Amino acid sequence: MKNIAAALLFFTRLPFWRIKSFNVPAEYFRQVINYWAVVGWLTAAVMAGTLWCAAQVLPYAVAIVVALLSRLLITGALHEDGLADFFDGFGGGTTRERTLAIMKDSHIGTYGVISLIFYFLLFYLLLDNLGLHLACTVILAADPLCKFIASLITLFLPYARNEETSKSKTVYRKMSLQTVVISIVFGLLPFILLLKFHFWLAIIFPIFVFCGLILLMKKKIQGYTGDCCGAVFLLCELSFYLGITVILKLL
Repeated sequence: MKNIAAALLFFTRLPFWRIKSFNVPAEYFRQVINYWAVVGWLTAAVMAGTLWCAAQVLPYAVAIVVALLSRLLITGALHEDGLADFFDGFGGGTTRERTLAIMKDSHIGTYGVISLIFYFLLFYLLLDNLGLHLACTVILAADPLCKFIASLITLFLPYARNEETSKSKTVYRKMSLQTVVISIVFGLLPFILLLKFHFWLAIIFPIFVFCGLILLMKKKIQGYTGDCCGAVFLLCELSFYLGITVILKLL
């Protein structure tokens, strides 16, 4: 439970710190990525619930924007910040050291701005195409699923920085067999239970994106950073929505 508490504290901006049982030692924050999929249940529920409620009183297009905003508020735009830093670093960095330095810089560059514009534009259009009921269902499945997929990064790459140079001052611990099992359960359960069988093929899209990003990170920085984790999650999630849309189009 302390590992889950640490993950909720790290990946959200909700005031869990006010609850006594959420006062966990710093060592537990090394495991937060292994319990990322658990946090996905919370963020997915809030986003899907917001979308559903907002759509009852607002035009669907506006409800999508409100739903996106709800997740940004809960997470403090943590993952979106990582996406922008990732594109700035990998777009402007010519060496490993330069790429890591750009990613650590708090200023956003051209690549980062463009990446956020296209990310939000595509996310909005894909949700708009799905319709309210299917969009809510896919949100509940996609968020924990893609956080689970992104969390597997620790099994394929080492952390590219040390604890002193890390922006969060945290170096994630590699998944153990136990945490892999826990992450699989929380990541795949909504996907299996909520989506119809023919939509299961959409998982190919985030897996393909994950593998491509792993190869890119291995080539450019020989590892990963916290920004990379956020970028991998968002790009995998976006590709999952794209996969659902393709399957829906072909039906």
